[in-house]
Amino acid sequence: MSLDRSASHPLFLITHEFYPRRGGIATFTEEMAKASVHMGYDVEVWAQSAPESKEKAWPFRMRRLPLRGTHDFSCLLRLGRELIRERRRLRYATVYLPEPGPMIAMMVLQGLKTFRPKHLILTFHGSEIQRFHRNPIYRALTRRLIRHASRISTLTHYTQRLLLDRFPEARGKVFLTPGALRSDFAIVPDGNRQMNRRIVILTVGRLHPRKGHIETIQALMALAPQFRRQIEYWIVGSQSKNGYDERIRGLVAQSDLSVRFFGDVSDEELDIIYDRADIFAMTSVDHGDSVEGFGLVYLEASAHGIPIVGHSVGGVAEAVMDGVTGILAPPDRPAQLAAAFERLIADPSLRRSMGEAGRAWARRHQWTKSAEALFR
Repeated sequence: MSLDRSASHPLFLITHEFYPRRGGIATFTEEMAKASVHMGYDVEVWAQSAPESKEKAWPFRMRRLPLRGTHDFSCLLRLGRELIRERRRLRYATVYLPEPGPMIAMMVLQGLKTFRPKHLILTFHGSEIQRFHRNPIYRALTRRLIRHASRISTLTHYTQRLLLDRFPEARGKVFLTPGALRSDFAIVPDGNRQMNRRIVILTVGRLHPRKGHIETIQALMALAPQFRRQIEYWIVGSQSKNGYDERIRGLVAQSDLSVRFFGDVSDEELDIIYDRADIFAMTSVDHGDSVEGFGLVYLEASAHGIPIVGHSVGGVAEAVMDGVTGILAPPDRPAQLAAAFERLIADPSLRRSMGEAGRAWARRHQWTKSAEALFR
């Protein structure tokens, strides 16, 4: 089945997570919208509210809705009202739901036979598959939504397997749409890297148990004193509401590690921080239903020529080439994780070779390829 790209058959991308929100899903939705325009689609994006000062010159029509960008009932109710109000336009269009927020609203509306878009396209990232399957009501609604979908995408083979295991109704509809670098991301030459007095180990990601900050700190604490003295650990990311950041700071206080917390930073500041880093660490772990489906920051680090240390969980092995662009350790083997850090700290030539391989790896990922796989 091919999709109509004519102006009379627009593509509506509806999301709760879009710029200026930060994070992998927000980047994914923005870049898939841009890539769809590049393919010739007439694209209209519906997204959460944002200050006018944060808007860009978008290559597509942008409609900001009175949504905070959360999954609470009031937010879903407002989106549901907008969908019903615009049902005549949507009924004969392609509607793309690239994340779980609008999927939940659509699940309820799918009960109305008069409200079924001509083409419904979904993207699953990982954690929502677990959540939807665990709850009997969501499980039934998700199965119905998948049956009505024309196409479905996942970012990794791992997420695809998870989806088909939990919802076999998706079989025959699933396409792979890997993440890539932001379209405005510039891969800088290695000569731009700044030399540090200490070896900087960097983590970029919200402070959440799934991101594995504590596992990283514990591994660094386990290093021999001569290695601990050589390193500085930098943490970039917003504070959590679940007290996880307090746990991190408490563990740091018990150690002799040098740790810097940067909080949220702009894209420009983040590029500078990447260029100061020597090793990138995001030792993700499964946390309840929350899994690491891909991790765009791994590609960002690779694009900056930084070798990676991580855990072989979820879809991480599809973002990091173990032994080539970084080193992955099993999540239940802390000694192996510490050994991975020690190996890179002690070997500048290995850091350099993995960093160079990472640049080449990052260039291979392109949003146009993902959009073509899903919308061709």
